[in-house]
Amino acid sequence: MPNTLRHLTTQATQALSEALALDPRESRIEAQSLLSHALAQPRSWLIAHDTDPLSSEQEQRFNQLLTRRLQGEPVAYILGNREFYGLEFQVTPAVLIPRPDTELLVELALKHIPDSAPCQVLDLGTGSGAVAVTLAHLRPMAEVVAVDASKAALEVAAENARRHGVKNLTLKEGDWFSGLEGESFDVIVSNPPYIAQDDSHLQQGDLRFEPASALASGPDGLDDIRRIVADAPAHLKPGGWLLFEHGWDQAARCRELLRVAGFAQVGSAADLAGIERVSFGMEPISADFMPRVATRKGWMREGR
Repeated sequence: MPNTLRHLTTQATQALSEALALDPRESRIEAQSLLSHALAQPRSWLIAHDTDPLSSEQEQRFNQLLTRRLQGEPVAYILGNREFYGLEFQVTPAVLIPRPDTELLVELALKHIPDSAPCQVLDLGTGSGAVAVTLAHLRPMAEVVAVDASKAALEVAAENARRHGVKNLTLKEGDWFSGLEGESFDVIVSNPPYIAQDDSHLQQGDLRFEPASALASGPDGLDDIRRIVADAPAHLKPGGWLLFEHGWDQAARCRELLRVAGFAQVGSAADLAGIERVSFGMEPISADFMPRVATRKGWMREGR
């Protein structure tokens, strides 16, 4: 007798829960997502047809997807997409999987980007383009520049821009601020690597499959954040904002980096779980608007 959708979903839910230590609800959602992909039908259709039998070909397609997931491959890479801030994004193993935590970065950035006036925005380490495309989509008058050192990542970001009809986004290949000499922005955002290079979590779960260059950053995870904070003032307009995501226990150190670099209105914002996830600071507005130069102890205004 052919297996029904209900029977396969139940079996897969149990297998995923046992193999990956997922809770039953999460396991069921993943099983339904894989089955929906195998049958090219929405999850709502599965529920309405849960007593329908599957053909041998359909069951084989589903079992191939399930096997990949049981081996630990992230669902987002198997399905080739992930929802972020209400939009669907293509994802591949070349990019970090967009996560709900990063939506806080978008929410905070939107507060500094007017919806009815021009604004220059920079996204550093754009990856899939989730943050940049979302900001460009929601603020069509903004001019958004997105930078990544990976050509493969920029190809994914370009596809996501096309997918959502975004025309106000420019993609550039580069290592953080390299290639942006002379350019300044009203808002700079980033979700940089911030995991310590020897953190055991890098060998667990989805992180095993994601690009290491998008995850780890030096012995304490802050190497790239230090560079971004140090170099950002040269690319921020007076009154401009720098906002970036970081690890759950890095907020205090990130605020100190911002203060030492001369930022004003330094602070951190917590996610729905109460974890300080994003830190930020404003480039001070000087009466003479003179550029700042680096010193050993921080930043000072350049004399004439």
